[in-house]
Amino acid sequence: PNPNPRDRPPAAQRHRPPRRRPTATTGLPPSPPAVAPSPKLDPNKFQILMEVESNGDEGNKKQKPRHKGKHDKPKPWDDPSIDHWKIDKFEPTWNESGMLEVSSFSTIFPQYREKYLQDVWPTIKSALRDHGITCELNLVEGTMTVSTTRKTRDPYIIVKARDLIKLLSRSVPAAQAIKILDDEMQCDIIKIGNLVRNKARFVKRRQHLIGPNNSTLKALEILTGCYILVQGNTVAAMGSFKGLKQVRRIVEDCIQNKMHPIYHIKILMLKRELAKDPALANENWDRFLPKFKKKNVKKKKSKGKEKKPYTPFPPPQQPSKVDQQLESGEYFLSKEKKSAKKWQEKQEKQVERAAENKRKREAAFVPPEEPMTQEHNQSTGDNGDVSAMAKSLKEKAKEYKRQKTIEQVDPQAYIANSKGPSKKHKKQLES
Repeated sequence: PNPNPRDRPPAAQRHRPPRRRPTATTGLPPSPPAVAPSPKLDPNKFQILMEVESNGDEGNKKQKPRHKGKHDKPKPWDDPSIDHWKIDKFEPTWNESGMLEVSSFSTIFPQYREKYLQDVWPTIKSALRDHGITCELNLVEGTMTVSTTRKTRDPYIIVKARDLIKLLSRSVPAAQAIKILDDEMQCDIIKIGNLVRNKARFVKRRQHLIGPNNSTLKALEILTGCYILVQGNTVAAMGSFKGLKQVRRIVEDCIQNKMHPIYHIKILMLKRELAKDPALANENWDRFLPKFKKKNVKKKKSKGKEKKPYTPFPPPQQPSKVDQQLESGEYFLSKEKKSAKKWQEKQEKQVERAAENKRKREAAFVPPEEPMTQEHNQSTGDNGDVSAMAKSLKEKAKEYKRQKTIEQVDPQAYIANSKGPSKKHKKQLES
């Protein structure tokens, strides 16, 4: 009978024998691979091998320095004797067969460069002919085109020719632009027109890059070793890769108002002085370089509007002008009464405005309050002290007179005498 599938043990507990695939010839399972007998090692030799391996591991541990990151590990091309910035000069023997396909580049130039390009085009044509490049000046379309020929040997010279016509279109003189055909010379055209939206701010920052009498630009050319020309919305630079990298960073920082070119000039001068010291050649120079902070005053943040609580119902409809006239009763007035009411309101506003103007005019004739000087305050204080002293002296004098009169009073003059009338009564009788 078939057992109940629920009574079977789970798949993990069921034991299944491994399947063996039969061979193609006999149909029998393959025999297990032969195991080579382990060689018998001499204990002395085994001890010597262990010592050699341990010594080698210790030597490797001592030689391998610790590195902070995985990218800081030494590379096979990190050889101090190799100059990675050096560019080998191309030899025509490297490509004797020439180019298989024709490559061409074209660029437009502004109209104000048309007369100059016509004058210098024979010079450009002869310079490119030496490298096997043909050039064409189309004055109708306003374009310059360069293309390879069968005599072209250097495959990269067409890129150099493309840079040449780009520099000519950006107002670089022909004598300077022809230098781009050298292997050591590179160029970079930096677009600065889209870095700032405000035109006036852009012109001001571009002038910071040029400096008074081109002084800032000349200093940058000396320190970076590059030729720099500012023209319109672009900056054309020619030099080595290292110098072009510095020029691009300086130009972008200036136009974006991150750092003034003067501070970059100070940093480059310090780096030049530090490079002369061989003891500091392989050290970090950040501790010697100045750190400039921006002194721009931040604008106060505008107070945002407070969000009202959300209500799913639309706001109530505002009363129209007719509704307001109906509420005030003005809607039912005649044209004469409406005009009279408007004239009355106009007269009231005019009276209020005239009174306000009169008050402002009279305010100009009101004398300002004179400030109390310190000397005047001191004098008034002294006068107050003198008057208080005089008052106290008068009171003392009155008190003294009162006491004196009390002492001089004769009591006999006020007592009636039994012997006869008083002196006062006698005088009255005599009179």
